[in-house]
Amino acid sequence: MFSYFSANIIINHYKMEQQKNKSSLNRRSLLKSLGLGAAWGTLGMLGAESKAFGQRHTDDRLPSESRATIPDTEALIITKVEGIRFKDNLNFGVRSGRAGFCWVRITTNAGIIGMGETYPGINGELGNLRDISSRFLMGKDPRDIDMIWRNIYQYQSMRNAGGSDMRMLSAIDMALLDILGKSSGLPLYRLLGGKTRSRVKVYNTVMGGESLEGMRMGQDTENIVKFLLDRGITGMKIYPFNEFSFMEKGADAGGQFISSEDLDKGVSWLKQIRETAGNKMEILIDAGGRWNLPSSQRILKAIEPYNVIHFEDIQIPSNAQQAYAVLAAESSIPIAHSETMATRYELKDFLQERALDILSYDLCWCGGPSEGKKMSDMADAYNIPTSPHTAGGPLLWVSSIHVCTALANFLYTESHYNSYTQRYPYFLNNLPVPVGGYVTAPEAPGLGVEIRPELFKSGDAIVETMAKI
Repeated sequence: MFSYFSANIIINHYKMEQQKNKSSLNRRSLLKSLGLGAAWGTLGMLGAESKAFGQRHTDDRLPSESRATIPDTEALIITKVEGIRFKDNLNFGVRSGRAGFCWVRITTNAGIIGMGETYPGINGELGNLRDISSRFLMGKDPRDIDMIWRNIYQYQSMRNAGGSDMRMLSAIDMALLDILGKSSGLPLYRLLGGKTRSRVKVYNTVMGGESLEGMRMGQDTENIVKFLLDRGITGMKIYPFNEFSFMEKGADAGGQFISSEDLDKGVSWLKQIRETAGNKMEILIDAGGRWNLPSSQRILKAIEPYNVIHFEDIQIPSNAQQAYAVLAAESSIPIAHSETMATRYELKDFLQERALDILSYDLCWCGGPSEGKKMSDMADAYNIPTSPHTAGGPLLWVSSIHVCTALANFLYTESHYNSYTQRYPYFLNNLPVPVGGYVTAPEAPGLGVEIRPELFKSGDAIVETMAKI
């Protein structure tokens, strides 16, 4: 564990380097000598927006028309890392239940705090945070996001990176970006390249075993469709074939085989949607990786008449790019893949095999918001759009809105009506909520969220210090 003395050494060394730089040609002087003073002045204005950190001064060497306040560079280091879990039975008002996610809280010497999130596990993820905090986070500048990410990923990948390791790396990445935004006075989407759109289109996921305002798919399909359309939501993701799989029926199922009778039962949900709304409601389907290749082929052929725009995770996901390539080549239904995919290094194999039509990562699992943006940029080179998965907690929801705002190849993103109306408001005071089928990213620095302090006062949030200076 780093000591306070160690932190002072880091800070003093940083300041000595600054003094050395003052005696030589600095970056602003060089830019001016190259005739790029105006460009530097524009960048300098970004510093004027930040009131969270650092001293200001004006640089008289810049032309008057482009002169702006430019923040001095000061040492910023991580001084404390905490894991946050929640009590098992939380009262969300209309119902009670588990949070289903955990948070990481990273504190700096300047008092700037970054928040990150991952799910669905808790113990494994927080155990990993405890293992890596002292070595990879303490005393580091949290704005050096790529360096920290690379160091943690290299350490993990030598030990088969994935699982709770990758999920916690994703949460750390989110927290570091939150700090970067707060220290610069910019919202997360600005850090990722700025707006490509003013609002983000959403569809709604309707889980097979979960009710929507007391309504369930199958028996209440018509009312669910009308409920969503009345709120401007014109896309719904459903799970019509899951109840027939080995995961739900166990030994009574035919392994990964689906019978013709069960195939017809699943298709009946699609018929109900089309009979209710025609093509006003887009249909998306998820299978959670339940089917093998021949069953996947039969399912895709059976649903072709219903103009499905997105089939997600139809096969067992791990290292299945060759099997997915078969589906993508022969089916007219776009193949979406996948919240199970982590990092650009795994994505490249699917892109090279032409094994997906839509990229649908989860920012809490893929390596974090910065890695998700890299994955989308890589997919964009293949004309593949992005549709993020958002089935976690409120910080995933908000960070996904930010990332989608910045993506050039954004398609639509997932939303859960029950989550943003019942569960998420329990944790945040300023939750973004879809209006007319679209949601807008916060403009406050970083993630731009206001976490309810009552969580910590009531004991609903349980904080554990993993490392500190």
